[in-house]
Amino acid sequence: MFSSDVYLFYFVIFFSLLMSLPTYILSYFASSPYGKHSRSGKSKTTISPSIAWFFMESPTLWLTFLIFPLGKNYTNPLAYFLISPFLIHYTNRTIIYPLHLDKRAHNKFPLNIAVTGFIYNILNAYIQSRYVSHYANYENDEWFWTRFRCGFFVFGLGMVINVWADGVLLSLKRQGGGYKIPRGGLFEYVSSPNYFGEIMEWLGWALMTWSWAGLAFLVYTCSNLVPRAVSTHKWYVEKFGEDYPKNRRAVFPFLY
Repeated sequence: MFSSDVYLFYFVIFFSLLMSLPTYILSYFASSPYGKHSRSGKSKTTISPSIAWFFMESPTLWLTFLIFPLGKNYTNPLAYFLISPFLIHYTNRTIIYPLHLDKRAHNKFPLNIAVTGFIYNILNAYIQSRYVSHYANYENDEWFWTRFRCGFFVFGLGMVINVWADGVLLSLKRQGGGYKIPRGGLFEYVSSPNYFGEIMEWLGWALMTWSWAGLAFLVYTCSNLVPRAVSTHKWYVEKFGEDYPKNRRAVFPFLY
């Protein structure tokens, strides 16, 4: 059974890395139709955005809690330190963030996108929690705390940016009157600081775990969020024209 789990573990990592390139290409040419990129008639079956976010992100919590006790590192305090940033992020994304969404929002969430996200999060929660709880080697790891501190700093800064940017966007939606140009903070430099912040989070996670699992998560996150940020930037430029700040980049300040 152990050997079959090893094969499954590395197969899911390989599959995640393998799917990053087609995901990037598909996302670059056709953004998932939710939020600003909703397209009327594109999906016949839609659900509330709050329910969609809770549903598709939930495996990161319940599956982690199911898998974690099965690992050989279950009693090691370092494993709990390491998994905590992952759980902090997904507690916000699964529970807190959906509660702040406008229940009266006109745009609904396509069910097929929610199901796709649910499947990905099952796979990703498996490799992240399985690595931390079982495959990570904490014995005689002299660099654990150095990597953890550096990675947690990057992760924490990214999460602050991500949560703050989400808050700004949600606040603008509550004001009514249609979409507006977000301003202030990192919005003066990029169109999607929320995506920039999330990429920083998983860069920090990859540093903390120093693993193929963490790297696969970072790579796939970039393959999904970078092209979506580019599409969002184009959407703002097309909608607001000359009124949209010309010095803003899509996702990485001063670069891209």
